[in-house]
Amino acid sequence: MSTKTTVNTKATVNIKRIIKHFLMTRWQVNKSFPAATLDAIEKEIKISETMHAGEIRFVVEAALDGAPLFKDQSAQERALEVFSQLRIWDTEYNNGLLIYLLLADRAVEIVADRGIHSKVGVEEWQKICRKMESDFAAGSFKHGVCIGINSITEHLAAHFPTSEDDINELPNKPVVM
Repeated sequence: MSTKTTVNTKATVNIKRIIKHFLMTRWQVNKSFPAATLDAIEKEIKISETMHAGEIRFVVEAALDGAPLFKDQSAQERALEVFSQLRIWDTEYNNGLLIYLLLADRAVEIVADRGIHSKVGVEEWQKICRKMESDFAAGSFKHGVCIGINSITEHLAAHFPTSEDDINELPNKPVVM
């Protein structure tokens, strides 16, 4: 008679994830995104927004804590919350877009308001996210974000050309949470 032992791999993954999140510090965020990198990202967003009528926000969050972490909240779910908290949806033409990085998971999510999302679609956003994640895995955070912004700019310029009455509705400054 043999006994079989089964391992709940989801629980194992969750424990590993919880440990990664608890070990992620503000120092690591500052190392990956020093002031000069955040300034460069802000400038890249500002330049991008001269080429289209979209509104881009970049947010990096070190890690999840408390209930969201223990409930295994995904980066996508958190990105939707941040999109709402920062009121990125509150633009005149529904053309706000969030690039969200959950650093502990090295997971990137793009959340686009309905005006943009209907024109571009999930597959294109996922391609951009995977490219950025590849750069982040190599430790190239500034390059990854700038490449992502440039790719997003191409889509926004094609579907939301700039106009004379275009105003900057959302701040360009990156948010570190």
